[in-house]
Amino acid sequence: MGESRTFDRNAKGVREILSTKFETFPFADEWYDAFGNPERRGVWFIWGNSGSGKTTFAMQLAKKLCEYERVALNSLEEGASLTMRNTLIRCGMMDVNKRFILLDRENLEQLSIRLKKQKSPGVVIIDSFQYTMMSYRDYISFKEQHRNKLLIFISHADGKMPNGRAAKSVMYDADLKIYVEGFRAFSKGRFIGPTEHYDIYKPKAQEYWGDR
Repeated sequence: MGESRTFDRNAKGVREILSTKFETFPFADEWYDAFGNPERRGVWFIWGNSGSGKTTFAMQLAKKLCEYERVALNSLEEGASLTMRNTLIRCGMMDVNKRFILLDRENLEQLSIRLKKQKSPGVVIIDSFQYTMMSYRDYISFKEQHRNKLLIFISHADGKMPNGRAAKSVMYDADLKIYVEGFRAFSKGRFIGPTEHYDIYKPKAQEYWGDR
């Protein structure tokens, strides 16, 4: 009897789906051109090789998302280091000082407790997926616990794909997949804008891709 009620609750008709309102980020300009208006909850996955502009892009994205939500960046790799400070300065993060927090290598158990608190950040960026030591099963569990959040994972790359079996599985599951190469971020997921890419640093992107 209980299973029947659960099944009915999970089954939705076409009219119900079409009438459902989903919260989205009202991106404009270059952000809309690359990613359209993506949903404010779910999973995004960013990957790229070292030196591609991935870290700078993640910080630019964090700054943009601070226009709509409080954002936490859990830096498992760099932590509160000199290089992180330089990135914060370069990306002008003082502009969003009250909307952005840096977590210094917070483990996933502590992070999960933080995200379950009232008035916790609506967006959390985790850098990097490899440093979480998550299996795909761990990821699904973490995702299910925080369905009301936007979870953004940053990943190392192996060529043009994420590094590791679990990272590849998370990439396939993600709502928005963003591949970074040559200071350009490409939308590969379910939310795509007219140009399908965002230039992290335009002069270097144009030089790399030869489209001046």
